[in-house]
Amino acid sequence: MKKFLPWIIIGIVVIGLYSWGKGFNNTAVTLNESVSEAWGNVQTSYQRRNDLIGNLVNTVKGAADFEKSTLETVINARAKATSISIDPSNVTPEQLAQYNQVQGGLSGALKSLLVTVERYPDLKANQNFLKLQDELTSTENTIQTARTRYNEAIKPYNIHVKTFPNSIIAGILNFDDKPYFDSEAGSDKPVDVEFDFN
Repeated sequence: MKKFLPWIIIGIVVIGLYSWGKGFNNTAVTLNESVSEAWGNVQTSYQRRNDLIGNLVNTVKGAADFEKSTLETVINARAKATSISIDPSNVTPEQLAQYNQVQGGLSGALKSLLVTVERYPDLKANQNFLKLQDELTSTENTIQTARTRYNEAIKPYNIHVKTFPNSIIAGILNFDDKPYFDSEAGSDKPVDVEFDFN
């Protein structure tokens, strides 16, 4: 029996390591899928906004004296925003920052468009425009919710792959931590609100 004792101990250690590795891998895969699903929801929300912008631009084009440059800014920002795609399984902080920047540029262009519209009473009274404006507001809220849920999905994944001893096997199996969505640049500064009653 004594000569089998070392083999029994080695067998127990091997089974223990296998169980730990399998448990780590399966949990990491499950959490990674949750992150991918949450990212898909973010993408869906942004896609909805991009689809609505096309309708908004066409509605606003109907106002004959509307500033062309404002519309071109929105159209260009939309084109930039749709040109960047990210693979959620390999996302880097730099990719996410670039994605966030172009989406923020589109948000800024939309805000400029909606502020400019205030000077056009006929356009403001257009039912199609009002409906689109409400849809865009709703979509912006949906985007914020999707981004928050994406960050919530990342937290357990990052904790799982960064805590010791999981970090050892995460390095071996290439499970890297994922970046969080951060606020857009300049969003920490207060917004100036001006009312022009002329």
